[in-house]
Amino acid sequence: MPSTASRILRGFLPLALLVVAAPAAADPMTAGDRQRLVSHLEMTESWLVSELAGLSDAQLSFRPSPTAWSIKDVVEHLGIAEPQYWKQLEDSLQAPAAAYKAETTDAAILWYGIDRTNRTTTGDARVPDGRFKTAAEALASFRTLRATMLEKARVSQDDFRGRKLISGNMDVYQWFLMISSHAQRHILQMREVKAGHGFPATPKGSAEERR
Repeated sequence: MPSTASRILRGFLPLALLVVAAPAAADPMTAGDRQRLVSHLEMTESWLVSELAGLSDAQLSFRPSPTAWSIKDVVEHLGIAEPQYWKQLEDSLQAPAAAYKAETTDAAILWYGIDRTNRTTTGDARVPDGRFKTAAEALASFRTLRATMLEKARVSQDDFRGRKLISGNMDVYQWFLMISSHAQRHILQMREVKAGHGFPATPKGSAEERR
């Protein structure tokens, strides 16, 4: 007849096997990844606010050419695009982490935000359509979502590196970084509008003039 100790051991064995077979917990972002992401998101938000400060309606509405975007158009584009990009990120996090290996690099994502020599046309769903009455309204919408993004970047324990973006060749961390790089790209577009021929003069006494 089996001893009491043997019966207890057999009782624990299935539980032990379950523990061994359980998948490893997903890894959160490294401290370095988290710091870089938070810093970039903070940088692009504060930079956008700075670029818009003190601009007149004439400056916000100025178009360098009939088909070019105005600064107001650019802000509205960001207010439309970022919620779409954010949904892609959240949907991608619903998939289980699977040690995905990205086909692109973080450096390429960051370079996208800096290099405007390669111009592209955005999809119809992200074209400015007048849904925001003013640039200030578009900016407020942008900043509300950015607060949510920053909270996620600061505290999330999700494995962003181990998940593939639903559509694309990057991991979810890189997509998060791309959202911020995309804003940087358009901030540089605003600066090009400001530096272009015919841009209206800065109103006297404005915050832009005092800088």
